[in-house]
Amino acid sequence: MRVLVALTYYRPYTSGLTIYAERLAVGLAARGHHVTVLTSQYDSSLPREEVLHGVHVVRVPVAARISKGVIMPTFGLEATRLTLSHDVLSLHMPQFDAPGLALRGRLLGKTVVLTYHCDLQLPPGAFNRIVDKVVQVANNAAGSLATKIVAYTEDFASHSPYLSRFKSKVEIIPPPVEIPDSSPADVEAFKQRYNLTGPVIGMAARLAAEKGVEVLLDAMPKIIAAHPDARVLFAGPFEQVLGEEAYARRLAPLFEKYRNNWTFVGTLSQRELATFFHVCDVVTVPSLNSTESFGLVQVEAMLCGTPSIASNLPGVRQPPTQTGMGLVVPIGDSDALGDAILTIIADPQRFQRSRDEIAARFSTDRTVTAYEALFQRLSRSN
Repeated sequence: MRVLVALTYYRPYTSGLTIYAERLAVGLAARGHHVTVLTSQYDSSLPREEVLHGVHVVRVPVAARISKGVIMPTFGLEATRLTLSHDVLSLHMPQFDAPGLALRGRLLGKTVVLTYHCDLQLPPGAFNRIVDKVVQVANNAAGSLATKIVAYTEDFASHSPYLSRFKSKVEIIPPPVEIPDSSPADVEAFKQRYNLTGPVIGMAARLAAEKGVEVLLDAMPKIIAAHPDARVLFAGPFEQVLGEEAYARRLAPLFEKYRNNWTFVGTLSQRELATFFHVCDVVTVPSLNSTESFGLVQVEAMLCGTPSIASNLPGVRQPPTQTGMGLVVPIGDSDALGDAILTIIADPQRFQRSRDEIAARFSTDRTVTAYEALFQRLSRSN
């Protein structure tokens, strides 16, 4: 099959959505399918075209930005050209360009599969409310044109107003999760590098408003009172994150206040991330809204033997709920988050499960197999 994967941001941009799309694209390419990624040239220093891990990446120049969205005047031409030469369109939403792509796919007799990763929720403001309305109309148009819509979990699908509109089209496919091994020597070196002497609380995310970083910051007094040498390690982009500059400035005083107990380790490679998870006693996903629909890092951590704490959001609560390897706390509740962290630190064995047990539920191979079967089934019926 010739599969066109389309999303607004692709590698080297780091987010759960880009990691998901990359794993799917690379997995399909490894099985002999011709895979092209159509995305934005969000950074002008990136090449317009290149091959990454067997995947042909086509980046379209960006003329302007609207919040986290991008305007690409030549996108339509590239979309038409690539749609003509591919059998299946795999569109990853949120994406402003999804309706146009879906329309091209249907007019040209192609299979169109949307993957709905999360809701798009912009910051307050009159202009952003207008953008929200435009996105809502666009999403509904894309959903109407789609052959199928993939969601991560039944939990998120049943609670999402958008997915509920297209219930008959929804297909549940667990997300692709993988993490390499990490040696004891790597773990020990990581501990020494950051002088870790007490409990380690991990958070792996972009420094972004929807991630609920302030919830963990507000839980710090309770954690430090019980464990003065506790340390939060924050892995992921934290400087000049696109669209999050004001949020970073707002939290800066708290980062300074807890500078002895909070360390930014930056964006890590997959091998480094595995070591990071092995070092942590617990990882947290204190997200605040449905822009988070699962939290891949929870399962990555579990594969390394580390439990997670998730906020009680549809989909996000599923990894600890399904595996028993963690806890769920009310959304935005710093006291509850602090209590949950202390509970896991006090009794870690209660939350241990085998790697095989976690891998049986979530793996890239399982996800790619499900997509491959879906694409083939839909293509035969076209």
